[in-house]
Amino acid sequence: MKIKNVSRLAAGVCVLFVAGGIAAAQKPVKPIIFAVLSDGTSAEPIAYVNKGKLEAAVGGDASPNVISAFDKAYYKPGTVYKLIFGGANVGTVTAKSSDPKAECSKNMGTVTTKSSKVTLKGLVMGLATSAPIKSTTGSFRRKPTDAEKAEMDALAKAEYAKQKLTPKLLHYQNLTAIDVDNDGKPEFVASYWIEIDKLTRGLLFFIAQRGSNGKYSIGYREYRTIDQSGLMSGASLKDIDEGTLHELLLDSYDYDGDGTGEIFTYKQSFEGAGFTVYKRNGSKWAKAFEGSNYHCGF
Repeated sequence: MKIKNVSRLAAGVCVLFVAGGIAAAQKPVKPIIFAVLSDGTSAEPIAYVNKGKLEAAVGGDASPNVISAFDKAYYKPGTVYKLIFGGANVGTVTAKSSDPKAECSKNMGTVTTKSSKVTLKGLVMGLATSAPIKSTTGSFRRKPTDAEKAEMDALAKAEYAKQKLTPKLLHYQNLTAIDVDNDGKPEFVASYWIEIDKLTRGLLFFIAQRGSNGKYSIGYREYRTIDQSGLMSGASLKDIDEGTLHELLLDSYDYDGDGTGEIFTYKQSFEGAGFTVYKRNGSKWAKAFEGSNYHCGF
């Protein structure tokens, strides 16, 4: 699809149409949600929030003028966004700079993250937004207790057993207790992996919650195998073991205002990043949004 640039000077509005849908850099700018990465020093756009719905933001493969307009609108130095961690506003994310001509981060921004409650580091990431945040003073995000971890390990082993696998050792990238509905009871977001053999890994992502019987069950699961032979040239299983291609928790955020936070995840690939948002329906979770952002060729 060809990119169209339609300008209405009288209204002062510039609407930019790109492949895959509408990606707008307008005034007033749309409320937006970012992933906060790299120990809290970079922001990557996930989606706009429009009347309780998510819309794909400008991607790194958009035309130069679209990316330039986006960067000017959202990464103006000094622009402040709310930091979300545990579903609550716990600090600020302030834009420092951006470079629409950067080789691998055209639509990403350099930021400063400040919070007295949390430090983002490694695979402990967060969200930033310009959209409203409902009060969630009772919400939390933390490591599981030993007892909780044992329960999650048991669920993971049962899932691997369904694949006819008996793991000798369970590894995990993220295993997080997070309260999505402010009821004081944790849900769990887990990213496990096992070494099936020297050339194959089994990756398991799931969301679990406690039922009325007091026991935890899995409300969403996804299992994948990754083999060395299927990786891009130059990539190795070491990259996988360190987190690449794993689906990882960003945080929860109640963007539609229904009282239950949606779970946002991040998947780093070799040429970009993928984002998924899950919404709860009773004891189950389903995908409410999927997006991706191209960085550069591997």
